[in-house]
Amino acid sequence: MEEMPLGRAFTLLEPGPVIWVVTDDGTRANVMTISWTIVLDFDARFAICTGPWNSSYAALEEQRDCVIAIPPAEMIDTVLGVGTCSGKVVDKIARFGLRTQPARHVRPPLLADCIAAVECRVVDIVEAHSIVVLQGVAAWTNPALSGARMLHAVGDGTFIADGEHFDRRAQMASKLPPGI
Repeated sequence: MEEMPLGRAFTLLEPGPVIWVVTDDGTRANVMTISWTIVLDFDARFAICTGPWNSSYAALEEQRDCVIAIPPAEMIDTVLGVGTCSGKVVDKIARFGLRTQPARHVRPPLLADCIAAVECRVVDIVEAHSIVVLQGVAAWTNPALSGARMLHAVGDGTFIADGEHFDRRAQMASKLPPGI
């Protein structure tokens, strides 16, 4: 083993895909790129890390809903473009040609070119840790992208795309909740 800077330890543990969080402040939809997400339980409860420095944060606080969308790895340049400009300055959905469709339970739209999406309600904001806790209310998959790879941010400007999948559902069947 070789010691590494403790401040870079997060790069070892970042398992989740890069996501887009779609919000709507009542005047227009916005999208932000987030790579720090947490799955809190099997009941579609998630957390994202963001705060007042992000223009979408006010919409999360005020409107209390959003859509988590998972873009395919092949959209990496769009993912980076969305993540490196401000929704206060530009309409990111228009600028990046993101196709939308209405969500069923929340104001922000689904993004049609994503692998999957989860409509969410904000259930808690933990300001001390910049955590927004979300409860999923509907989930969607895009059959046209069923084999698409997800993008994962390492945290140092590099990314990984999903690779080979290993199916071990039969071995784990007794340990998973029904329906998974």
